[in-house]
Amino acid sequence: MSAQQTLPLPSPPPSNTVVINARCSLRMEADQRAIVVAGLPVHHYRAEDTAAEAYAMVFLVESGFALQTDVARAFGCSVRTVRRNQRRYAQGGMAALGHETGWRRGRRRISAKRLRRIEQMKSQGMSNRAIAHKLGVTEKAIRKLVGPTRGAASRQLALPQIPSPKKKSAATAPPASSTGDDDDDDDDDDPGGKRSPSAASPPAATNDDEPVPKSLDRDASNRTLDRQLAYLGLLKDAAPLFRDGSSIPGAGVLLALPCLVESGLFQISRKLYGEIGPAFYGLRTTLLTLLLMALLRIKRPEHLKEKDPAAFGRLLGLDRAPEVKTLRRRLTCLAARHCAEQLGSELARVRVDRRGHLMGFLYVDGHVRAYHGQRPISSNAYVARRHLAMPASTDYWINDSSGDPLLVITGEVDAALTKAMPGLLREVREVVGERKVTIVFDRGGWSPKLFATMIQDGFDVLTYRKGRCRHINERRFVRRRAVLDGCSVDYLLHDEPVRLLNGKLRLRQVTRLCDSGHQTTVITSRWDLRDIEVAYRMFERWRQENFFKYMREEFLLDALVDYQIEPEDPTRTIRNPERRALDKEIRAARADVARLECELGAAAANNAEQRRPTMRGFKIANARLGKQLRKARTHLTRLLKKRCDIPKRIEVRELSEQAMVKLATERKHLTDIIKMVAYQAESELIALLRPHYARIDHEGRTLLHELFAAAGDIRVSNSELQITLAPLSSPHRTLAAQALCDILNTTVTVFPGSSLRMRFAVKPPRRIGLAFPGSPGKRGAEEVAVAAA
Repeated sequence: MSAQQTLPLPSPPPSNTVVINARCSLRMEADQRAIVVAGLPVHHYRAEDTAAEAYAMVFLVESGFALQTDVARAFGCSVRTVRRNQRRYAQGGMAALGHETGWRRGRRRISAKRLRRIEQMKSQGMSNRAIAHKLGVTEKAIRKLVGPTRGAASRQLALPQIPSPKKKSAATAPPASSTGDDDDDDDDDDPGGKRSPSAASPPAATNDDEPVPKSLDRDASNRTLDRQLAYLGLLKDAAPLFRDGSSIPGAGVLLALPCLVESGLFQISRKLYGEIGPAFYGLRTTLLTLLLMALLRIKRPEHLKEKDPAAFGRLLGLDRAPEVKTLRRRLTCLAARHCAEQLGSELARVRVDRRGHLMGFLYVDGHVRAYHGQRPISSNAYVARRHLAMPASTDYWINDSSGDPLLVITGEVDAALTKAMPGLLREVREVVGERKVTIVFDRGGWSPKLFATMIQDGFDVLTYRKGRCRHINERRFVRRRAVLDGCSVDYLLHDEPVRLLNGKLRLRQVTRLCDSGHQTTVITSRWDLRDIEVAYRMFERWRQENFFKYMREEFLLDALVDYQIEPEDPTRTIRNPERRALDKEIRAARADVARLECELGAAAANNAEQRRPTMRGFKIANARLGKQLRKARTHLTRLLKKRCDIPKRIEVRELSEQAMVKLATERKHLTDIIKMVAYQAESELIALLRPHYARIDHEGRTLLHELFAAAGDIRVSNSELQITLAPLSSPHRTLAAQALCDILNTTVTVFPGSSLRMRFAVKPPRRIGLAFPGSPGKRGAEEVAVAAA
């Protein structure tokens, strides 16, 4: 009899097939495209036929076969494009789906370099018609950009820098207009090497790395010209223009700008992302908006609706802050570059160069973000604060010895710390270089084989010991006392060497005896440290847990930034859910067998030999218990045989007929980096406040919260931006804030995107008497006046 042939598994979708959802797909063959629904082709077209492609999107959505987001992801466009095609089809049918010929409205017809050439021709007296004929464009295009043939108008719309007037109102900052062109190009267009007075440069900024954009607007509260330039594609980022104001809410958040500029975020992001296209809210403005939102505890872009856009815009040097949809579009544009991982690495390298003395101990831990949505994501993780496993994703954070974050890495799906550790160590080595580093982590990374690999790669290990170990007599513990990092430490410790991997790996074991009698065991490869320092560094890992709690509550770390999803790799293997359920049944069956064996053994121990001297009599007397035991053993054997036929791991496509997806990570990674930079800025401000505030360890961050939310006055001069904050809730806090302002003034920080040097001050606290309101001096003067009368 021939053996039964195995049933072939369904083949994965070919590489030329794009999965739209569980029942729809887009198949591509050469220049032909076909829409397949439930295995049947329902629509086909050529790749060059844009109208037919737009109709395919409309057909899938209108027929209810797919959602707008699924169609947009499959066709490589935005959801807005799908909605636009639906609207056009409803209004004009197939004819309306074809693209209009000619230039798109608002698109710039002439490049910036050619525009400067046009200005040069206009200065030579050439007419618009002659310039258009020479450049090969229409006269109307020239007239739209430079206006009619009038010298004054053409000079007004010229794009080189505009000189600031000598007698300028104090309500406006020195205008520095720009269209994003480099100064080198302007020099190339001036063959004589002579610059006209209208092209005079503004005062040079202190931060030479940050380019100073220019503005055509004179009024800081009306940026119409700059917005028009952005609409025409001639502006990459709006220049900050400030005007004088009093009691501006949230002006205290500008105190964090020196630390934010020092972090290198603006320079590195400009190097990686370049520009995000012609826009009024460009790259620098977008990043600055997100940073100030994090410091002001505006936790979501949607929360901008609750803020006054004009008041928040004054902190940015704009007439109004970006709206929610604008900010989301900018985040989408940045996420499309896929540079968040490189941005985080570059920022970490800068921080290592400036704070290398804190990189001796690096704390590594994974932070689990639970997912409560309805999409069938394939990743699951154990959420410790909920004490259950649920759909979630894991991000791995690396903090320095002071507890401040250094690097965040998005982990792979269902990757435990032991599996993710090699990749994390490679990232750490690229950031810290060849210096010696001790990696501190919890029991989730326990693996003696991993320890041997880490030591071989030049890392030291410090972690808790997992599993049972020999109990140590309490008389062998020695009391150790020391002062570490300004803290007095007192431990009962026992130090001894241990061997793992059958004696191949020799490590050091330090055990602490707690007051309750519990013994906590720590394993390390550092033989040069004192035992009390080993225990102290291990127990300081709770700084990272406090960091996670603070970020969840203050920065909303676990929140979903967007609802975008990515298709899951169908060939990725996961643990077989059927085998996992069977393992649970086997554990329950073994527990039943063990319980029945215990009952039978207890009955044998209590058996009276005078009544039942033989085993046969004992079995007859306990026939019911013996029958239950045999039945439980048979059930356990059947389950074990069944488990042998079930594979341990299966591919994702075998798990469900629906297409498995995973949460998009790029935008979340980018926002996590911005929140990390904001937290680092807070930590640096706390370090500056430490000598001037006694309770800095207990109230440091609450003091910063009050300081950031404080209102202030803004005064603008030719070269300075003066911010004077209102006094805080108590005099000693006001004095600490004034000391911080004095320290920040020595940094000579320039507001990003401008040449204005920032100067900070705090108004002195109001003097109030102990018994009566008003100042003592004022009360004394009133008493003298009354007596004289």
